Amino acid sequence: MPPRKTALKPQLRNVAAILNREAPAEAEHVEQSSQSASLAQIHLPTKQPRRFFDADKLAQLIASVKEHGILEPLLVRPLKDGEYELVAGERRLRAAREVGLKVVPIVVRELDDRQAIQVALIENLQREDLNPVEETDAVLDLLAISLETTREDVTSLFYQAHRAKHRGQELGQNVLSQLETVQNVMAGVGRFSIDSFRSSRLPLLNLPEDVLNALRQGKLAYTKAQAIARVKDKGQRSKLLKQAIAKNLSLNEIKVVIKELAPEAEPTPEKVLVERLGEISKRLRKSETWGDRKKRDRITKLLTELDQLTTEI
Repeated sequence: MPPRKTALKPQLRNVAAILNREAPAEAEHVEQSSQSASLAQIHLPTKQPRRFFDADKLAQLIASVKEHGILEPLLVRPLKDGEYELVAGERRLRAAREVGLKVVPIVVRELDDRQAIQVALIENLQREDLNPVEETDAVLDLLAISLETTREDVTSLFYQAHRAKHRGQELGQNVLSQLETVQNVMAGVGRFSIDSFRSSRLPLLNLPEDVLNALRQGKLAYTKAQAIARVKDKGQRSKLLKQAIAKNLSLNEIKVVIKELAPEAEPTPEKVLVERLGEISKRLRKSETWGDRKKRDRITKLLTELDQLTTEI
């Protein structure tokens, strides 16, 4: 079933039109031109939303480019002196360079920095090989740009809305306006509601950092990452993670290794306390409590007491 259409804000409507997400009649006002350019004229942007490229899929694309050439133009924006910055199509650009093409087809758009990043993120979200963590990162980045804030503030906004709904509280006009923007972006993405993204995607960012990085780099599948993340001992988990990547272990093989792991040594009280502090610190970065003034003040007071205690030590 196709996603329900929702009116997008003007800046997102332009982005959607650029990627053919709306009818041609709605996209007529977007400036464009089609032409060719040498690879030497096309430069990568300083900030790219895509973190990795699947080697097998890139190899398939290279084989296709060798046989058929570049069938879909690269999306670029003009720079000075006849140069261009790539907006969307880095896999095609890489394949063209690998094959040794000198000239590629391009579509030129007049985009500012914000629009260029938005387009790149939306194109990233259209990939078929996107894993859940990449998808979560891309949506948060897109929302941060649309709201002109940080990813941390976007995350807090989701939890603030959930808490208010759960408690029957009213939200301020500023927050409601932000949530409207979030809803519009979600409708444009066509995959989540505010509630479903909060409940099914934001928790993924609480995976252990080493596992999260491996996922973002495309080094192992999401189901394998979930299994490895359940290993609590950091040393054992790190060893298993490296082994799973190096030997390309299957999910069943990973589960066997986990079963064979030696029981964890009884941690010392000091280690338990340090690990607790680390986990609390990690949760605080993404916690919804920052939206609650009483809780925030209480946390500040406790941190001050802890600081004084450790200073005395």
